[in-house]
Amino acid sequence: MKIQLAKILLFSVSVFLFLAQPVISQTSQSTKPDSTNKVQKVWMDRIMVVGVPVWMTQIPGAASYISSEQMQEQNYSDINRVLRSVSGINIQEEDGFGLRPNIGLRGAGVERSSKINIMEDGILVAPAPYSAPAAYYFPNVSRMNSVEVRKGSSQIKYGPNTTGGAINLISTPIPSEFSGRTEFGLGERNANKFYASIGNSTTNFGYMIEGLHMTNDGFKVLDNKENTGYKINDILGKIMFRTNPDASVYHRIEIKMGYNDQVSDETYLGLTREDYNNTPLRRYAGSQVDQMNTEHFQIMARHLAYFNDMFNLSTTIYRNDFARNWYKLQSVNGRSISNVLSNPSENETAVNYLRGGNSLDNALSVRSNNREYYSQGIESIAGLNFDLNRTEHNVQIGVRVHQDEEDRFQLEDQYSMQNGTMILTTPGIPGTQANRVGSATALSFYIQDEITLENFTLTPGVRIENIWFNNKNFGSSDLNRSGSNLNENDYTINEIVPGVGFTYRLNSELTLISGIHKGFSPPSPGSSSETRSEQSVNYELGFRFSNDRVQTEVISFYNDYSNLLGSDLAAGGGSGTTAQFNAGEVRVLGLEVSSTLDFADFLQFSEVALPFRANYTYTNATFQSDFNSDFGPWGDVNIGDEIPFIPTHQFNSSIGLGYKAVAININMMYSPMMRTVAGSGTIDPNFATDSHFITDISTDYQLFTDVNLFLNVRNLFDNRYVVSDRPAGLRPGLPRTVMGGLRVTF
Repeated sequence: MKIQLAKILLFSVSVFLFLAQPVISQTSQSTKPDSTNKVQKVWMDRIMVVGVPVWMTQIPGAASYISSEQMQEQNYSDINRVLRSVSGINIQEEDGFGLRPNIGLRGAGVERSSKINIMEDGILVAPAPYSAPAAYYFPNVSRMNSVEVRKGSSQIKYGPNTTGGAINLISTPIPSEFSGRTEFGLGERNANKFYASIGNSTTNFGYMIEGLHMTNDGFKVLDNKENTGYKINDILGKIMFRTNPDASVYHRIEIKMGYNDQVSDETYLGLTREDYNNTPLRRYAGSQVDQMNTEHFQIMARHLAYFNDMFNLSTTIYRNDFARNWYKLQSVNGRSISNVLSNPSENETAVNYLRGGNSLDNALSVRSNNREYYSQGIESIAGLNFDLNRTEHNVQIGVRVHQDEEDRFQLEDQYSMQNGTMILTTPGIPGTQANRVGSATALSFYIQDEITLENFTLTPGVRIENIWFNNKNFGSSDLNRSGSNLNENDYTINEIVPGVGFTYRLNSELTLISGIHKGFSPPSPGSSSETRSEQSVNYELGFRFSNDRVQTEVISFYNDYSNLLGSDLAAGGGSGTTAQFNAGEVRVLGLEVSSTLDFADFLQFSEVALPFRANYTYTNATFQSDFNSDFGPWGDVNIGDEIPFIPTHQFNSSIGLGYKAVAININMMYSPMMRTVAGSGTIDPNFATDSHFITDISTDYQLFTDVNLFLNVRNLFDNRYVVSDRPAGLRPGLPRTVMGGLRVTF
């Protein structure tokens, strides 16, 4: 009902703004009261976690900003490919499209991006970031204006997770004048993409509406020839009201509302190594009914009161509703598909069923992972700016009250396999597989002071998290949730997270940076009473160099975990309870290098642009204690074992050519073999991904002033490589994929 109401509201707003456009255009004035002044800077500071380009000399920690120009020249729809241009990021690919990414920062676990803060416009956007942080919903990067990443001591403002960092996606802003963009693309495997946006601003009012539709039949080949792709619809609208620029107290209110739905024929089922070597893009008949259906609704209202240059106050209210049902194969002959494909020689009968061989009734169990989430909250941030003796102070004080919940009400259907077709033999009963609700209420507080004395900046801060968790397990016999067989667990987490960053400008081009802060992640509901919070002390040291030709950042980091948390996620090869467990001491050390320049400046070419970007990451992440675990990728761990799915070396670079109406961008990414099971010494290729070097190319031709033609090729040389062997069997990367189209701006 909430989702349907969202559609009606968005449609109503769209009609209203379309009808109002003539009036808006007539009353439009050239005065844009907050487009360039201090008010706009404060407004963007609430939306962004990096901020305007001045960050290069001011932010006391690693920070990366992927601009709208860079987003457009690459024209990626996969967040994994977008983030390859940022150092310090670990990615485990899964479906080839980036629909459900696995992202970690600085050695933090990649499983469903659960150890980092995923944000949109400065607000947590994961379905339930406290009680169920695994991000099965991820905003569509195709509708984003830019992307930011913050790491180190500079990101303690963005809890609850403070070890790795924060990824913030900036949605399309309300334009300062009447404008819009339309993009239409067609590609292989019946791929198509349609995007459109329109917006305008006057002195006191502004709006923006955008819509996105994408489909793809998928690159994997099911044994029964059905689709393995996806369909996505995404619509979002914004309305803005603001006072006149000469008001005694300036006010700005912006309301954002969005709806997204997705149907993807995705599975957890991979291939045996033998089958992968023969037909790497094959998908077994046993996954033919696997499908993910999702709906997401978001609404946010942000108000800024700018009293004067010394004091401002912003307040944001937000609500996210997310419903998902991933209907996917769970087990064969009573054994999980992970166990079957990790030992195919011992499960020949089960593997034969997966390949389409005739089976007995109820041989294949398909779980309906039906879950509903919500997250909501209110956050206020006060900004204070003042001078004290010789020092300048920029103080931020933030308070957030947040609630979120995950509701599981699941079943398992039983199938047989007959002549390559799955036949339902025993329907499941809703609630008998999982019938529980996990929730969290959090009161967060932070204060941070940016203290500047000439060329030296000290930024101390502290974050306080008070979290009340509740887990209600109603059991498989109480489907009406009367509480007759209720197993309830409550616990509280109180954490103080301090941090301090330093920057020193040696001259106009070179800035030294360093910092130390506490890392923290809370255990989610359903974990054992013995499970402790994830704790670490994190250090960084480096420099930034910037002049008119070159921008370079080099940062070393060291994360010292006293307790790492592991998560029993089905996506990671576990049983899917999402319970977390103690993994003890871990050490992560590494180096991040990134650089940007334009060769045309060095060669003094006036009519040609030759932009070049490169980044490199070295990471060494090892366990410092012995323990035994039932989590497949870890298993029995010994001191010195490397954490799986964290490559030692990563490299990404891009080179562009711009001349008159033509623009070409070539992106190259290298990732070495990654171990997929904890261990040390030489990596066993039977428990590893493939090393791979992938080249993407994006071209653009300006046909008319506002009309551009584009052609994109992903994996230009059609490399075949294993990106993962979890949760069940080997999974391939995206093969060569071509898409071309038309872009119109006005």
